[in-house]
Amino acid sequence: MNTTTLKLADIQHDWHLIDIDGQILGRVAVQIAKLLTGKGKTLTGDHLDNGDFVVAINAAKFKVTGKKMSDKIYYSHSGFPGGFREVSLAQLAEKDARKVIEKAVKGMLPKDKFQQTRLRRLKLFLDDKHPYAVELGLVKKEDKQK
Repeated sequence: MNTTTLKLADIQHDWHLIDIDGQILGRVAVQIAKLLTGKGKTLTGDHLDNGDFVVAINAAKFKVTGKKMSDKIYYSHSGFPGGFREVSLAQLAEKDARKVIEKAVKGMLPKDKFQQTRLRRLKLFLDDKHPYAVELGLVKKEDKQK
């Protein structure tokens, strides 16, 4: 039996559209992380990045279960004395809901050299308007130019 390995010439990045409206934050973050890593493809390999592009719309309309909106807290530290910061999920969602989804997806991606390039392929939008209709196949390229 022969084992086929993933080569750089075999990599093809597809485009996916995910509507977050009414979906649970963790469950949609799992779907996005799988698409970004390319886990659902037939040819996968850890040595090359085989993930796809993901356009996520309606990012401001996610849901969480339980009391996470008030109880979940994100912590950060600048490294300087007095640089400890904490912000709740509700505060971060009010300021920028895209950051909440980005943090959830980043936590589910592998901590390797491809993490930043995978996150760059995630396109988040607060409403359903986005400039990637041609890449997603929703509009033909000739129609876009008119």
